[in-house]
Amino acid sequence: MLAAAAVAGCASSEAESQAVVGMDFSRIDRIAIVEVTGRVYGDAVKNQISNYFTLELMKRGYRFIEREKVKAILKEQDFQASDLASDEGAARAGKILTVPAVMLIDIPKYRGEKMEMSAKLIDVEDGTILWIGTGSGSTGKTLSTIVGAAAGAALGAAVAGGDSGDRLIGAAIGGVAGGVTGNVLSPSQEKQVKKVIAKVVADFPSRIAPAPAKK
Repeated sequence: MLAAAAVAGCASSEAESQAVVGMDFSRIDRIAIVEVTGRVYGDAVKNQISNYFTLELMKRGYRFIEREKVKAILKEQDFQASDLASDEGAARAGKILTVPAVMLIDIPKYRGEKMEMSAKLIDVEDGTILWIGTGSGSTGKTLSTIVGAAAGAALGAAVAGGDSGDRLIGAAIGGVAGGVTGNVLSPSQEKQVKKVIAKVVADFPSRIAPAPAKK
């Protein structure tokens, strides 16, 4: 059973999370972020977002498989992005990666300067959700250009055939339609995205035992 944020997570106007009540998170020694979906196109930005989550959760005692290694292993097994869209598919990927849990990250929408983000941790053995968090925040005027990147890259991918292998070509074509010239977060975008991620995982269960109280 998932615990309400007040019990096992954090809740505010900008972030909320829930975790399974009584779950022993110390047994989760490694995590693999298997996919970053939503209004984000291009490996550069996906890698950045994945790395920010990794950084925050390593502070809580978790280890991660490097994203490029995850992609390489799943490619060898002919996993497609569509295979990772469901919790069950992500769990199957986790078994191949020999990790106890996998994480899916989604950027469902941008509205002007505001972004929304969600992430969930999935048990590889049975596909159940162990933790889920959502958050939103202002990302500054410059990040609104990524809306154009998403729309432009989507249009470009369609022009190029929609194949994931055509995304680079598609992004180049779509960049014109979307009005975007870059494919990585600017320093100001990076700062704001990090803040949103920090809020989303603020009360993610820690594997690190609390320090004994000083006498």
